[in-house]
Amino acid sequence: MSDPRILVFAGSRRRASLNRRLARASVPLLEEAGAIVTQADLADYPMPIYDGDAERAEGLPEGARRLKRLMAGHDGFLIASPEYNGSFPPLLKNVLDWCSRREPDDPVPKVAYAGKTAALVAASAGRFGGLRGLIHLRPLLANLGLLVVPEQLALGAADKALPDEGEPALDPAQARSLAAVARALVRTTRALKR
Repeated sequence: MSDPRILVFAGSRRRASLNRRLARASVPLLEEAGAIVTQADLADYPMPIYDGDAERAEGLPEGARRLKRLMAGHDGFLIASPEYNGSFPPLLKNVLDWCSRREPDDPVPKVAYAGKTAALVAASAGRFGGLRGLIHLRPLLANLGLLVVPEQLALGAADKALPDEGEPALDPAQARSLAAVARALVRTTRALKR
């Protein structure tokens, strides 16, 4: 059986985003668990706010089409999501909405998501670590057809654990939690591929 292909991205385009740093820190753990990992940066896939009239007139914007193809070529996702006002950010919702749209040559509806897995992590300088945003993101992903593993990490005081440069400074419990998320995602994705 081939190794599962996991796409890692953060729901933020900020250069200094803690969630981009957490996504980056997950990559070696996913590889250690047996995944083939691709990192994506949402800044490389610009797209306007979803508009059904624009979609009817022009189809998917090029950024959405390219990201949707990338998603379709992977078996699962690790998403590092910021928390905005107790929920996930509008950037992430917009990306998920555009990439859910069916095009004439799609073999199945929601081809970017159907039959795939996801794991959720969040990072924040606050003590809750973005947990409230993950609570809202989980059912949205399930509604899109993703199997979201129960293991997750909401990393509080992440500004200390994830320096802007250099290696992450996770404490042992944080490192174990992130590794557990990576292992659960790879294990579940591998089981679904059988």
